[in-house]
Amino acid sequence: MSEHTTTQCVLFPGIFKRPVVAKFDQSQGSSDGGAVLLKAADRDLGLIASLAPCLKDDRQEGKIRHELDDLLTRRIMAIACGYEDANDAARLASDPVHKLLVGRDPVEGEDLASQPTLSRFENSVGRKELFRMGEALADTVIERHRKRLHGRARLITIDLDPTDDPTHGAQQLSFFNWHYDSYCYLPVVGFLTFNQEPEQYLVTAVLRPGKAPGSKGAVGILRRLIERVREAFPDAKIRVRLDGGFATPEVLYFLDCEPKVEYLVNFASNAVLERKAESAMKRVRRDSKISGQTEHVYGECQYRTRKTWPWKRRVIYKAEVVRAEGKKPKDNPRFVVTNMKQSPQWLYEEVYCQRGDLENRIKELHYGMEIGRTSCTNFWANQFRVLMTAAAYVLMQELRSGLAGTASARAQVSTLRERFIKIGAKVIASARRIVLHLPRSFPYLDSFHRLALHLGARSG
Repeated sequence: MSEHTTTQCVLFPGIFKRPVVAKFDQSQGSSDGGAVLLKAADRDLGLIASLAPCLKDDRQEGKIRHELDDLLTRRIMAIACGYEDANDAARLASDPVHKLLVGRDPVEGEDLASQPTLSRFENSVGRKELFRMGEALADTVIERHRKRLHGRARLITIDLDPTDDPTHGAQQLSFFNWHYDSYCYLPVVGFLTFNQEPEQYLVTAVLRPGKAPGSKGAVGILRRLIERVREAFPDAKIRVRLDGGFATPEVLYFLDCEPKVEYLVNFASNAVLERKAESAMKRVRRDSKISGQTEHVYGECQYRTRKTWPWKRRVIYKAEVVRAEGKKPKDNPRFVVTNMKQSPQWLYEEVYCQRGDLENRIKELHYGMEIGRTSCTNFWANQFRVLMTAAAYVLMQELRSGLAGTASARAQVSTLRERFIKIGAKVIASARRIVLHLPRSFPYLDSFHRLALHLGARSG
């Protein structure tokens, strides 16, 4: 037993007929036995192999103990397993499964990098390297689905959405944002949806300063994504859906000038648009008063700003009166700028409102992957953390895609981690093979077996 007996052994007297002792003395054990699935997913994607060459190693060759690709693999795999802090590195350094994920012998291999080494690694990456990594992430995700769909897709939808990342310290470019009422960063994340599939696949994640306008960087992100999507799927129709923060003249002009690109962009209400929708609002107020329920109707108009829009654009609107128990009726008109020609009701309900599921993906990034753990002082180190977290999320999405048809097909990433990663395992290594001894009573054995086969394993 270790010298620290208070943390290595606990006794439970009086609960059962005999005292129960819990000892933390299993040197070849791991609580992340299912993480081998992440390694299989990464092998299929080639994700870390595409990200690692983007890094530049300026260390003195004779003093290097841990290669950059090992450090990158270590952090991405740890984040996917739920260890978002580099502080966890001390305990995990000798974990046999985590050593296996990096490519070392799980028992005899050298221990993994320490927390100070990982912190220096995170702070060593510059802006150009991060830009290349962002491109590599997008290319890997798009190529994965090009192969999956054999280059054939009818429709590819690009969704961009900003989110807030509260900060608590002296992080660079952290500013007070009045909308979120906190000091924060404002990262923007992008997703791709293929045809009418339910999953929205993360393709980009960019950290921005806390005072960044909603549309900052949007044109550049959209331009790069559209170019890559067109190259991979030349016959696909491209559709862009954006929140109101992106409804700037520059973004709309870019979308109008892109050939064969459909778009729907939420647009803030103003006096002119409210006047154009007033007849519909009068009708819906009357209908709501009669029914006592929330009512809405749809309409459209042509609209052009006085100075910033070079031409008129189609604006569809939902004239709505919202009723809630104990509250007065509330007018709730909504406006969306679009170049599509279908009916306003279909465009709003069947196309634009589908963005709502994007909130679930963003919640997964925040509460399942802790993408907001941007506690480094250096801004680019925090962007690096965001990219590594995005890469870990891509691996988790790959696991979820292999569970189609099971009870876990739409499970949140935190649930996937609990069911398929957090499995107690004893690791036995010999000259011929490495064996992970997992619990026979594991309740998700059938789904685990199916997922492993999907990721290239063989029954044996």
